[in-house]
Amino acid sequence: MSSAAVQPIAALLSDPVGGNPTQYMIEKALAHHQLDWRYLTVEVAAENLGDAIRGIRAMGFSGGHIGSPHKQAVIPLLDRCTETAEMVGAVNLISREGDALIGENTEGKGLLQSLCRVADPPGIRAVLLGAGRIARSVAVELAAAGVAQVIVVNRTRERAGDLAALLTGKFEVSAVPVLWQGEYEVPAEADLLINATSIGREDPDARAPIAAESLRPGLIVADVTTDPPQTWLLREAAVRGCTTLDGLAMYIDQVAVALKIWTGVDPDCDVMREAIEEFLEL
Repeated sequence: MSSAAVQPIAALLSDPVGGNPTQYMIEKALAHHQLDWRYLTVEVAAENLGDAIRGIRAMGFSGGHIGSPHKQAVIPLLDRCTETAEMVGAVNLISREGDALIGENTEGKGLLQSLCRVADPPGIRAVLLGAGRIARSVAVELAAAGVAQVIVVNRTRERAGDLAALLTGKFEVSAVPVLWQGEYEVPAEADLLINATSIGREDPDARAPIAAESLRPGLIVADVTTDPPQTWLLREAAVRGCTTLDGLAMYIDQVAVALKIWTGVDPDCDVMREAIEEFLEL
């Protein structure tokens, strides 16, 4: 599949742009599907974000990714946001519909895609560790998919309560806030445990305060951490007979969702996994 001209998409980041694994993975996928598109990573300072969005409009970009700390600041610069992005309160992806730029949040969609490979979401009882932006996106996607319950476990009671209130107010789902104190014991009736905190990021031996003996066969354990893909929690869960979902697979699924939104093509996730593993030397 090709077009008459190269179609650009962009990632607007605040960090230096060298060595971007997402760009490497997306470019490999575009080449594999013979799409005449280019993914451009651009460093944008906070004070220049408005100019960058105007540039995307003027140059006919199909959209792009939005990195931190621009995910909230970009919202008033767009024509509208999806309901998911509004509930999460952050945008990590822009798409174009005609002349309009639409804000979306796909940070929880990767987890949902990965989960659907091992279980049907309707009726699942989930435990969510964390109540930050990623946890919020994950919770919204799970609730929209019809899970029966989300237990929000967080070290700040107010944040756990806020997220639980959002879920019960918007969806037909039981949402229970729990204050995280000491080692959390996963309830025996839980079907899914998700770590949506930063515990384990860049440290494969960082121990999440979870009662390891409460990880049991039949439980699905997911960790959104991409680096390293195998955290202490996932290793411990695998040893105890749990089904595990790693953050790298979730991120690949998340990027696949983005590529489908932009191009209309379902990308080959095996190609993307091979590319990012090559980049990260895994």
